[in-house]
Amino acid sequence: MKTIELVFFDAGGGHRSAANALCEVSRREQRPWDMQMMNLQELLDDTDIFRKITGIRFQDIYNLMLRRGWTLGSKEMLGPMHAIIRMFHPQQVKGLERYWSSKKPDMVVSVVPNFNRALFEAKQSALPGVPFVTILTDMADYPPHFWLERQGPQYVICGTERALDQALELGHAPERVFLVSGMILHPRYYDIAPVDRAAGRAALGLDPNLPTAIMMFGGAGSAKMVDIAKRLNDSGLDLQVIAICGKNETLETALRGLRGKVAMHVVGFTNEVPKYMQLADFFIGKPGPGSISEAVAMGLPVIVETNAWTLPQERFNAVWVEEKGVGIALRNFSRGIVDATRRMLDPIQHAMFTDQVAKLKNRAIFEIPEILNGILSHGCTQIHTDKD
Repeated sequence: MKTIELVFFDAGGGHRSAANALCEVSRREQRPWDMQMMNLQELLDDTDIFRKITGIRFQDIYNLMLRRGWTLGSKEMLGPMHAIIRMFHPQQVKGLERYWSSKKPDMVVSVVPNFNRALFEAKQSALPGVPFVTILTDMADYPPHFWLERQGPQYVICGTERALDQALELGHAPERVFLVSGMILHPRYYDIAPVDRAAGRAALGLDPNLPTAIMMFGGAGSAKMVDIAKRLNDSGLDLQVIAICGKNETLETALRGLRGKVAMHVVGFTNEVPKYMQLADFFIGKPGPGSISEAVAMGLPVIVETNAWTLPQERFNAVWVEEKGVGIALRNFSRGIVDATRRMLDPIQHAMFTDQVAKLKNRAIFEIPEILNGILSHGCTQIHTDKD
């Protein structure tokens, strides 16, 4: 049995979610693999300068920023952050070398950004000949030194044409770069049985026949959801909202306390996002690769926002939304959410968006194990997926 080590961390929820999804689909497909998850934050705690100064791990600071909406200037913060990572690069490599010298997996798969130089160098030293694979869980790289490094030989798996082009432009060998049909989604998004939408809405205390938006800003939620809800309440539009707050209890309490014309069903943290999306007509939320991909997989056009507060690695996602014609990218929710919602409520415009959504068939979670199997079996060079 081959051992595959999946390197993740908890700065945002997407990295752990991607690793969990790969483990689950490999289990379902009965792959002869021992899928082991390694939390990079825990391994590199001794070199976490943020933890040494503040007592708080870097990933926890990042998640606090998301929860509070403190993302203005995040683009400018990348330079100093990468400088700190480079400062501790030798210690990071040594720690990873010690770890892998005892673990000895047959493949290392990274679903994290920022640390792939250290991961690769340590792997090359401790595990020569063992393949190293980077799976981008963002729709595009944000160079330099974010997802992709000028290093090799390694393998890169991309979910968009833009990321593929970036990998090739950086000099990665074409036979080692793979394009799959989207971002990694948990297999539960493909297990969905048809539902009676009217009955499902009624069970939530909503009108069975009224257009319904689902609003979600990731696992940490966002205070923007309160402002959006208030603006929709004051808009005079005929709709209702399912609001998913994640682990943000303050947000959940604030939304439950709102009163107005627009009915709202408020949900805290849940693993049943696909069920709630089945009851909705469109999505409102942050331009995260996971949120957008989940909505599109469930047939929902999207309304997202992109501006100076948007995380730099997520800014391309808004471009992708408009290029693919699957939704609306606003510069500002506060000024644009009512008009954007009005467009989604127009039957002709909504049909145009949903037609474009229906053209996208994301099967990445099933394509990636085939690629990994080819690398393990053949050392990789000619591997074909459904995208070929």
